Amino acid sequence: MSLTTLQPLLKDAKAKSYAVGAFNVVNLETIRGVVQAAESLNSPVILQLAEVHIPFAPIEYMAPIMLQAAVRATVPVCVHFDHGTSFESIALAIKSGFTSVMFDGASLVLEENIKLTKEVVKLGKSFGVTIEAELGQVGGAEAGNKDIEAHLTNIEDVKIFTSKTLVDALAVSIGNLHGQYLEEPQLQFETLAQLKKCTDTPLVLHGGSGITPADFKKCIQSGIHKINIGTALQLSSSKKIKVFCDMHQSPPYHSIMNLAIEGTYETVREHLKTFMSNDKA
Repeated sequence: MSLTTLQPLLKDAKAKSYAVGAFNVVNLETIRGVVQAAESLNSPVILQLAEVHIPFAPIEYMAPIMLQAAVRATVPVCVHFDHGTSFESIALAIKSGFTSVMFDGASLVLEENIKLTKEVVKLGKSFGVTIEAELGQVGGAEAGNKDIEAHLTNIEDVKIFTSKTLVDALAVSIGNLHGQYLEEPQLQFETLAQLKKCTDTPLVLHGGSGITPADFKKCIQSGIHKINIGTALQLSSSKKIKVFCDMHQSPPYHSIMNLAIEGTYETVREHLKTFMSNDKA
């Protein structure tokens, strides 16, 4: 069985200086594309469903497919719940079989974030589930690079937070943004270097779509060992489907499905090689 939690993947990534790719999936096609790409490169991988996607990708439907894909895979696969903001949604993810969950309390004051994260850690550990949390707010790319300084992860907060919560991974804000970047991201590598020095907890980079390969590798060298990618998969598949539909008056639906798999596969392969996780399974 290849289904695993987050902890052993991050432990190996940290020891061997690479990052594990975490890809947001929303349907069968994206799941298949991610797993096929990981298997083709003999790379560990993370399938993740974000809470924000539940309205059109219900967890009750997605969980069995994600878990079956992980179990049947020839490489280690973690099934992760991304950006959970409520105890109820996180509990549902754990009940549904997810091996890892993220509680996003970044918008809360530090004390409240610590309190609620500790409750999630207690719940998760009782079921053998690993926990990711977040400090500093990773905003949306549509807002651009303004106010980045105000949302950077605070070094002293990280020391307090990780020692009190004992989370398995911590998402940080260093100028990274969710979505499609409208201007070149301004990653604060000095902040990241300080974060690495102040904690042994593996660090996570959200908002990876649009960051250059050179900056990805610099992030990995500076302590990032899980990188989230979502928008890039959607863009790659959408472009392929649009070109195909423009060429065919009545495009067959199964061809569209195959293009979604293909677009996902190509983008995931590209990122996994950049993350240097190939042949690490």
